[in-house]
Amino acid sequence: MVRSKAMVLKGPSQLEMEEFPLPEVGEDDGILKLELIGVCGSDPGIYKGKTRGAPRPYPIILGHEIVGRIEKMGATAKRHHKVTEGDRVIIEYAFGCGKCLSCLSGNYILCEKKYSYGSMISCKEPPHLFGAYSEYLYIHPRAMVHKIEDSISPETAVLISAVLGNGIRWLSTIGDLRLGNSVVIIGPGPQGLAGVIAAKESGASPIIVIGMSHDTKRLDMAHTFGADIILVADKQDCIKEVYDATRGKMANMVMDVTGNPAGAALALDLAGNGATIVLPGLYGPETLVPLVLDKAILKELKLVGVFSHNFPAVETAIGIAEKHKYPLEEMISHRFPLHRAKEAVELVGGFGNNETPLKVVLDPNMK
Repeated sequence: MVRSKAMVLKGPSQLEMEEFPLPEVGEDDGILKLELIGVCGSDPGIYKGKTRGAPRPYPIILGHEIVGRIEKMGATAKRHHKVTEGDRVIIEYAFGCGKCLSCLSGNYILCEKKYSYGSMISCKEPPHLFGAYSEYLYIHPRAMVHKIEDSISPETAVLISAVLGNGIRWLSTIGDLRLGNSVVIIGPGPQGLAGVIAAKESGASPIIVIGMSHDTKRLDMAHTFGADIILVADKQDCIKEVYDATRGKMANMVMDVTGNPAGAALALDLAGNGATIVLPGLYGPETLVPLVLDKAILKELKLVGVFSHNFPAVETAIGIAEKHKYPLEEMISHRFPLHRAKEAVELVGGFGNNETPLKVVLDPNMK
């Protein structure tokens, strides 16, 4: 019997290798052989025990930034997804229960049961493989599967769905970013960089990215992707710089992806009258973020919480990746074998090291 190795989170900070039998495949589901797995900035929080409105159903397999090839799939699923064995695909984070109000209204991202990969489904019972820190992944009948061409490398593909797709939905779809809008992105991590691409594709100008002194490589990448102005918050007066760059109007849109309360507070100062502030950064379930909300009221700001990607955003992201306009693969700074997943997660989380990675991936084929 073919088995899959997977890194299992048995409890907070307890990440161990286990093996699982590959599930039997019916008409509507399938199995994916993983090529690369992205370590999301949210993974360290899950690793440390952060909840998502409900306790984590340990044991779980982490990982929701997914690219691989179809290993096996039922006939109905093949017709539905327009794929066959051997095709390279990316799979979205969420698929939903299909029965709650959010799912029935098409908003499966906010499924009441939180059905998604690498997050809120236990691996204790078959089919087990509901996370991508593994050699194989179970393709649920409701999984959002996107076929991509072989001209897109695994290194680029792993960034399409849960990185670039996020940026497109957050800024362009929900934020309604428009041609000529000025944009400030606070935080030059992978999601901030995806935001630069989304802003560039939307015709925004100027695009301003704010980081810290230790973000040199990230800020260089932001410039490569099309940022017009780079600011270093611990060396420059960002409010004055944005004022000057926008001729006193301040930004039409500000996105804070720092997950730091100081970033949210700065966003209010950088936003102009009637601006939109996009908030995807997770500050912590019990973190109180002090904001001077009079600034939002007097400037009639829109504060928009955003969470993940959806099918249309991922399809748009695939179209951008197919043009090979942006060197997405250069975002990958660290590559680890599966059995070193703990080291990878702790690197992303900044636990016990001073290194600032750009994008970290796991390679299940790496020894």
